Parts: sequence; C-alpha cells; structure tokens
Amino acid sequence: MVLSRSADGWTAGTPLEVLTDNRDALLAVGMNGEPLPLEHGFPVRLVVPGLYGYVSATKWVTELKVTRFADDVGYWTPRGWSERGPIKTSSRIDVPRDGRSVPAGTVAFGGVAWAQHTGIGRVELRVNRGPWQQAELAPGISTDTWYQWKLELPLTRGQYEVQVRATDLNGAAQVEDSAPVVPSGATGFHTVRVDVKS
Repeated sequence: MVLSRSADGWTAGTPLEVLTDNRDALLAVGMNGEPLPLEHGFPVRLVVPGLYGYVSATKWVTELKVTRFADDVGYWTPRGWSERGPIKTSSRIDVPRDGRSVPAGTVAFGGVAWAQHTGIGRVELRVNRGPWQQAELAPGISTDTWYQWKLELPLTRGQYEVQVRATDLNGAAQVEDSAPVVPSGATGFHTVRVDVKS
C-alpha cells in the first residue's frame, strides 16, 4: 500500500494496485485552473476514484510511503474500518424526500446512482414491493461519476413505500441486504415513504 500522511498527522492506507491501474488516481495541486484551495487540501491532495475517502482522499499531503498493510495502518483501520475501502454500487432517491406529501397524479422521482470505476447500467424503482420499473438514466460523465436518474409514476391517493436499486455496467446489482457504514460501507435499498393526497 501507499501510506499517505497529512500536515495534521492523519494517515490513509491506499492499495498500491489502485494507484497504478487505469482509474486516473492523482495528486491534485490545482482546481478549476487555480492552485488548490486550502479547504480542499492545498498544497496537494490525494484523489483516488472508486475508494471511500478514508483510504483515498488525504488532504495537505506531506508524505507518501510505500509499505505493506501488515506493517502500517491508516488512521481508520485500527478503529474498525476495512483496509481497502472500495465504494459499493448504490443509489438514492432525492425527490420527493422521505415523509413528504405530494398531490395525486404523476409523481416525479429522481436521484443519483454510482458504481465508481465501473459505471451505472440501469436504475429501477419499485412501489410497495411490487415489480421493478426501469428509470430514465442520464449519461454519466465518466464511470467514476454519479449518474442522475428519473422516473414518473402515476400514483393515486394513499401511502407508498418506494425503493431504488442500481445495476452496474457489468450487470452486478447493488446489495439488497442492509449493512451499516462500518466497516466497509453501507448496503441496502434506499427507501422513501410518500403520502399521496387527492
């Protein structure tokens, strides 16, 4: 791994293989044509697509050390987090928000999905655990960015549970079983409850 250290002493252990594959990992020294702002990690910040920030996004980098996971640990690893931190395929519903009331008729749902370093192939919604319905997916800027999606559903008066799931470009669907953020990233289908008024 590469152990990166920041000016404040924070460390992250990043797998060496993700720094040498084709995912465009970088040491950022600028942003939008200007020197990197202090709040974003000036003078240099590590950026590695496809990994959670606790193993890939060291700000204010002062040292990079090639080592082994058996010999060194990043800040979060001894605190119960996984060593490698690959981001899991996931999706969320941004509108309407959970618990909101909406008028009956056509209800527009929208949100984002991500499968970093792979890309999103499909996003689907289901209402009250019924059949999955495919959403319209906006083109991604790259396989490492979030993809926006939308789906309009005709809903009459009542209460509805709406869930979303994403499938990556390799055909692997996001994990349905719920798991907490620690140790290696949350899983499960994002769910909102919507009250449709007549």
